[in-house]
Amino acid sequence: MKAKFAFLNLFLGFIFLLTINTKYNSSLVAEELLKDELNNEIKKGKFLIGLKQYLGGENDSFSKKKNINFITDKGFLNLISSNGIKHKSKQINISWVDIPIKNPKTIERIVFGPFASYESAKKQAEKLKDKGFETTVAYPKNWEVWIPFEADLPEFELKNKIFRKIKNFQITPVLRSEYSVIKLEGPIYIYAQEEIEINGVNFGKNFYLLKDLYGTWTLVQKIEFDDYLAGVLPYEIGPNSPLEALKAQAVIARTWGIFNSDRFNMDKYHLCITTQCQVYKPPKITNKKVQQAIEATSHLILTYGNKPINAFYHGSNGGISATAGESWQIQDYSYFNSIIDGSKTLNKNFKLPITNESDLNNFLDFDKEQFYGSNHSLFRWNKKISSLEIKEKLIKNKLININEDVLNLNSIERGSSGRVTKLEIQTDKSNKSIVLVKDDIRRVLNFIPSNLFTINKLNDDLWLLRGGGFGHGVGLSQSGAIEMAKLGFSYEQILNHYYRDAKLKKIEILSQ
Repeated sequence: MKAKFAFLNLFLGFIFLLTINTKYNSSLVAEELLKDELNNEIKKGKFLIGLKQYLGGENDSFSKKKNINFITDKGFLNLISSNGIKHKSKQINISWVDIPIKNPKTIERIVFGPFASYESAKKQAEKLKDKGFETTVAYPKNWEVWIPFEADLPEFELKNKIFRKIKNFQITPVLRSEYSVIKLEGPIYIYAQEEIEINGVNFGKNFYLLKDLYGTWTLVQKIEFDDYLAGVLPYEIGPNSPLEALKAQAVIARTWGIFNSDRFNMDKYHLCITTQCQVYKPPKITNKKVQQAIEATSHLILTYGNKPINAFYHGSNGGISATAGESWQIQDYSYFNSIIDGSKTLNKNFKLPITNESDLNNFLDFDKEQFYGSNHSLFRWNKKISSLEIKEKLIKNKLININEDVLNLNSIERGSSGRVTKLEIQTDKSNKSIVLVKDDIRRVLNFIPSNLFTINKLNDDLWLLRGGGFGHGVGLSQSGAIEMAKLGFSYEQILNHYYRDAKLKKIEILSQ
């Protein structure tokens, strides 16, 4: 039997393929329909979320020996492939095979990045669009912006990375049974009336396998907003948080998801399940308090000017919130301001903006118990960093070479909340310094919990960073919301505190 499978694999590209795509280009039609479906599903109250990315490729950690196994205990699984294949059974096995391309092609593009966030990548894409370039925001490992390669590009474009790759094989999904191997084409739709177990994990009922921009595949789940939130709240704010804090998190997670539902348009789904979007895991059991918070706020979102807001949130703001423009290379939103995160009496002790290290040190020295969210483990932190640690990070990010050494570290610009927006790193190479801007500071020096810090040089090779908070500091502080809820604030009051002038609104869901 093993010899038989080996034989089938060897000749899969040209003999034992049950395909219908030679009759009509159904795959392209299906791709266009799926693009339309992205918008329609949001209107119906559903997300398409990328559960597992890069399937079939080098970074595939989910497929077991390049195999995905779908099982249902009750009823049957249904599979529909874009090349006309339909299959129904209790168990479906899909594996990935590399099929040689008859006429290999060269892929060329100019790559900008990596960027620390989608927000900064999107801003760069907008700048390039304004100059007349066709752009794609992509996420192969980090956020990047791509433009097509052309021989007559301006010199400044050619300074960016030129990507060239010869594509000589195609990662292709096949449906395996005991006696056959059938080629499939994406999008591939797999569904059942009952829960489906995928490689040992219960995920849900409706799935796609979609080809991405990188030649690999994504396992995508279609899921209703509230079911999605049931897998987000326990991992973003914690299931044991006070009910009003959970309600606030439900509203902003729903809002954030809708606002950012174009984030993975290039790969034909809405959102991922990592910290690049919102952390999601399929809930193994129903948490009553989480469910209560979701149901109490069902269909509610935050709006500004009658549109969903970009409802950023984070772990701890260290006692002062940030504007969007000082955290990412994007425009400011009027509903985000730098505010002292505490009672009104606390606001009288500080004058904003905080623009220098002396004022920020005074802020960090103030009695932390008077701030909301001061119980967070990183509300105040100290971090000693050596020149060698900094050097290693700069080399890893290809900002210096191995022969250069770090001489000094300076904050040369701060935002209105006192956060470092430009960090200068001086090296021993003549007239050379590296300037990290906004979110790139924590992308490169990823041992820093937040950009709210002061710098104290201890000796030629060692610095002490004194700081506060964990994360970007924009929008709702989860630790602050938890404390406000414990103090008796309602979820509406919590949201109004962190998102000034934003309004709660119930969205209309189209009938199915």
